[in-house]
Amino acid sequence: MTPRTRAAELRSLLDRANHAYYVLDQPEVSDAEYDRWLRELQALEATHPELQTPDSPTQRVGAEPASALAKHRHLRPMVSLANAFTAEEMAAWEARNARLTPDAAQGGYTTEVKIDGAAVSLTYRDGHFAVGATRGNGVIGEVITANLKTIPELPLRLMGAAPALMEVRGEVYLSRSAFARLNEDRARDGEPLFANPRNAAAGSLRQLDARITRKRRLRLFAFHVEVIEGALPFSCQWDVLEQLAAWGFPVEPHRGRHTDLAEVQARVAEFEGQLRTLPFDADGIVVKIDRLALHTELGIVGGREPRWAIARKFAPEVAQTKLLDIRINVGRTGALNPYAVLEPVEVGGVTVSAATLHNEDLIAQKDIRVGDWVEVLRAGEVIPQVVGPVREKNTRRGPAFVMPDACPACGTPVERPPDEAMRYCPNSVCPGRVLEGIVHFASRDAMDIRGLGYERVKQLLDEGLIKDVADLYELTVAQLTGLERFAEQSASQLVAAIAASKAQPLSVLLFGLGIRHVGKTVAQLLARRFGTMETLARAAQEEIEATPGVGPTIAEAVASFFRNEDNQRLVARLSALGLTFSEPNAVKAGGALAGQTYVLTGTLPTLSRQQATDLIEAAGGRVAGSVSKKTDAVVAGEDAGSKLEKARALGVAIIDEAELQRRVAGD
Repeated sequence: MTPRTRAAELRSLLDRANHAYYVLDQPEVSDAEYDRWLRELQALEATHPELQTPDSPTQRVGAEPASALAKHRHLRPMVSLANAFTAEEMAAWEARNARLTPDAAQGGYTTEVKIDGAAVSLTYRDGHFAVGATRGNGVIGEVITANLKTIPELPLRLMGAAPALMEVRGEVYLSRSAFARLNEDRARDGEPLFANPRNAAAGSLRQLDARITRKRRLRLFAFHVEVIEGALPFSCQWDVLEQLAAWGFPVEPHRGRHTDLAEVQARVAEFEGQLRTLPFDADGIVVKIDRLALHTELGIVGGREPRWAIARKFAPEVAQTKLLDIRINVGRTGALNPYAVLEPVEVGGVTVSAATLHNEDLIAQKDIRVGDWVEVLRAGEVIPQVVGPVREKNTRRGPAFVMPDACPACGTPVERPPDEAMRYCPNSVCPGRVLEGIVHFASRDAMDIRGLGYERVKQLLDEGLIKDVADLYELTVAQLTGLERFAEQSASQLVAAIAASKAQPLSVLLFGLGIRHVGKTVAQLLARRFGTMETLARAAQEEIEATPGVGPTIAEAVASFFRNEDNQRLVARLSALGLTFSEPNAVKAGGALAGQTYVLTGTLPTLSRQQATDLIEAAGGRVAGSVSKKTDAVVAGEDAGSKLEKARALGVAIIDEAELQRRVAGD
């Protein structure tokens, strides 16, 4: 047998053994036999380097430590799920979908246990694992290919035929037993313990040294496929899950298929008490409409949440503890945010010592006072919040809470707009606002500057090295290495991360600037509508308000931001420092579809729903979710649903993809 033939045989044996052990949970060979095969393959590849392939089992270990994690733009955005906490909210979800598409309630459903881990995107080219990335902000993540290869059940080469290019979405997690062992090891070594398996999994994936990741014993479940080139011959989500398993991916084993919502509700009720018995952390059930044509029909809300899927979360755990104090945090927009300082208490496996109180009206409504015993929960099992006082325990109570009339960070008199529940510090150079503004600017959802968290921003401000976000781009390695907790490597990495953020598009920069009322979705709408920072800055309030999805309050806030002389100077500095002031998918001025409204239905021959939407919007048009008399045309593909019938009834033009392409081209 030639070395090439033997190497191929060993790769096949090892792949089969990995799949049997980690995915099927049915070991076929002993550990000793597996190790013998692996050592033999390693020796063959060392002697004959030309035999080593990217998908060889030997490539799961031993990558050289990276100096930093590179950025990766997902081929399709990674969306997040809306939540439902009751059966009534689930019924309301189905009713909303049925109003958009009457067929929605007849599309069947699938259910999967919602793993509490870290979402990842896995790119496969011609059936081979090419790139792995974190979710990041949903559009841009970080490359973690080497770290993902350490997960033994992740297939480096798929079993069977697959589309030429696709992204598989999955959830990386730590089993409860692996998490316990990890924290035992860290306690023994004097290292800080991880708060929960989710944080441990996310931190493990972002290690610069894959050998550290390998020791963490990460696991994976796959749950979704985005086909970029090629097609999947399926009509149902259930078939997609079955295909993922056939390719060699581990798929959540408690998945189910249901004919209607009543069956889903019964499954949820049955499973709620069983979550704690699972070998991994989970916080609910993911429910998806089974029929894939309805996914296209229903679309995605705001580019973030698919209408065809929802997370049915279970009732969060509630704990009781003492409210030690109510303090105020000044946010990036100047909002005074009250929060509770608590006697530490464990809620859902996490020790909580602070919780949000939202605003003064809610504090008064719930009559929460310092010294009270209070109930605390983690909303969505993430953000701790105070539910209210425990009446029977509060026999002696302190005075009612009163919000301050002056900003606690700078002493400036605060303002409360008549139609809002928040008080605001109007001082744009308030230290509290500046700190929170820079932290927001650097956050993952904004400019995504790795290594620039709250404590480091505070340190840079305290040392006088920065006063605003523009100062970040003038920091040098020499300045940073003179500070506490900054070695030359960490200083170099931070300077490089700041420089890399210059490439973020205008929409991300707008969100990062922290303009009042401008969230991620509004920032994207403005960036695509105006194209450049200069054009937006010159726009009148009426022009801004004319942007679909932007109302008068937002328009006034944006116009006011650009009228402010301090903001004008900041924007000018950012431009001079080389930040990106344009949006790649901006609407073309005077586009062929300017002012027109289109509705998409069914599966188009070559364009995905998102690609068709981008095409229409780039030509100046707007995509609506439902058909009305104001609709200019319905673009219909295969398996078109009720929107097609409604278009016919209203006399709205019905066109195909080819006609859409002609219109966009101006023909």
